[in-house]
Amino acid sequence: MNFTLLSQQLLNGLAVGGVYALFALGYTLVFSILRVINFTHGALFALGAYFTYALTGSAFGFNGLFANSALPFGLPFPLAVLLGGVLAGIVGMGVERIAFKPLRERGADPLLTLVSSLGMAVIIVNLIQLLVGAEIYSYPQTVLAAFPPALVFGSGASAIRIRTVQAIIFGVSMVLVVLLTLLINRTRLGKGLRAVSEDGTTASLLGINTDRLILFTFFLSGFLGSIAGVLIGLSVGIAGPYFGIAFGLKGLAVMVLGGLGSIPGAVVGGFAIGLTEALVPPEYVAYKEIIAFLFLFIMLLIRPQGLLGRPQIQKV
Repeated sequence: MNFTLLSQQLLNGLAVGGVYALFALGYTLVFSILRVINFTHGALFALGAYFTYALTGSAFGFNGLFANSALPFGLPFPLAVLLGGVLAGIVGMGVERIAFKPLRERGADPLLTLVSSLGMAVIIVNLIQLLVGAEIYSYPQTVLAAFPPALVFGSGASAIRIRTVQAIIFGVSMVLVVLLTLLINRTRLGKGLRAVSEDGTTASLLGINTDRLILFTFFLSGFLGSIAGVLIGLSVGIAGPYFGIAFGLKGLAVMVLGGLGSIPGAVVGGFAIGLTEALVPPEYVAYKEIIAFLFLFIMLLIRPQGLLGRPQIQKV
């Protein structure tokens, strides 16, 4: 593999790793607060992509209750992405109120909450299929019409080319990761989230509204999942209602690799898996999906707390 090809593959790996990191952050936020994995996250990933598609004024296909229909208006793509993320975040809040809060108030076993979230994921995915079918959708070509198809670095035979959409994916992912980091570390809201993450009961006794912060966490998680879904849809299309499931499993691997509940760990894990997948030789590309789970298996054996995670302390 020559230097030019290697550089292109590494740039592609950074773009994909950025999306993995962004997606895994949604898992990490909820887990850090409730110590429960939110399996609905993969469904919100797909739902946000569909919301954005509809808000651009694009028509749905020939299947589903919304067959051949479209909104009477179309928003500019950036605005559609933001509003789609907000809508997905609101659905995430609904999931918290329906699938998480009742069990949390009863002190139910975390396993029941996990099963409840899995049930909500199945409901959302099947509702998507009922409404718009299982066809593959692509965002309008006008979305990137103002940009060149590829960015070229250098000249001649050593020129490095990267698809513009990959550069956009990486840029958007990094901006959101930085903004989330600033939110968690530099704002009063972030301090409240960290307090609830450390000890929800003590935080509540100190006057922190834990219920409101948990609700906000689910909104933020759904918003991040939606943006990740749009970025992947922009690159390869919206591959049906279930296309968030595969990313959901990979997001779990990223979270475990980086460290359960660790925001920096989710970022490191995302880039580690993205870059490793990009370096898979072309003749073995069909098997690259096992990389994330191979990392997961090895990490559980060697360092169960993940790269940047802390060992879990059992309270007795």
